[in-house]
Amino acid sequence: MGDDGIGLTGVRETLLITLRAKAAESQLADTLLHDHFAADAMRRLAQGSRHLDVGHDMAVGIAMRAYMLDRWTRAFIDRHPDATVLHLGCGLDTRIFRIDPPAKVRWFDVDFPDVIELRRRLYPDRSGYAAIGTSITDPALMALIPNDRPAIVIAEGVLPYIAETDVHDLLARVCSHLPSGEIVFDAYSHLGIQLLRFNPAIRATGAELRWGIDDPRGLERRVPGLSLLEEVTNYDPAQIDRMSPGARIAIQVFSIIPLLNRMGRLLRYRF
Repeated sequence: MGDDGIGLTGVRETLLITLRAKAAESQLADTLLHDHFAADAMRRLAQGSRHLDVGHDMAVGIAMRAYMLDRWTRAFIDRHPDATVLHLGCGLDTRIFRIDPPAKVRWFDVDFPDVIELRRRLYPDRSGYAAIGTSITDPALMALIPNDRPAIVIAEGVLPYIAETDVHDLLARVCSHLPSGEIVFDAYSHLGIQLLRFNPAIRATGAELRWGIDDPRGLERRVPGLSLLEEVTNYDPAQIDRMSPGARIAIQVFSIIPLLNRMGRLLRYRF
């Protein structure tokens, strides 16, 4: 499957950034993610994201983000072995294979129809799994998701590309439709969004960054039913040590300046 077989542009093309980063990190001797499905997918895509500038530091950073979201997901499934997992804006992420949930878990991957079609060409099907081809902001989406079990909702690398009102409406639909559970995602402050616009890989896709959040508690006021459980701004020092000297120095500087330290974070809410 070569470059011509991908056919993704704009925000859809950003999924190749995360896939390539996870594949690259998983080929390192000291890999954290061990995402061999991603590495295999990149080989099958004939390195179709080679024009996207994903360096070593970005690969390690994205792997750390994915690893934390995986940990939260595994922990939820451990507490609820028959959970529903709703993966919004799944792209070509192979989280279901990394986590390998028990047979009782129902897992739904959601993304645009052309992305889901590409997933079907790349990955095997499995019991308890369904892929839904639609926009995650489609109000009709929730009617396709059973609401009889605790659920964890995952949104990695997707909400910053959605307009603020659409993010709030999406989260409100999650809270009103699903009986109980958690939602986990990455978010950036407004300053972080401004700086991300200069990221070479994102700029190469032409995707527009739209949503920033400075105060995670503010989301509780905007979306009734959400309650902040955890905010992660700092990562495992052992993983940061894998980065280049320049990146390590920047992270150290950012960690002591609150405005910079909170530019990017992982958030976990209960609903």
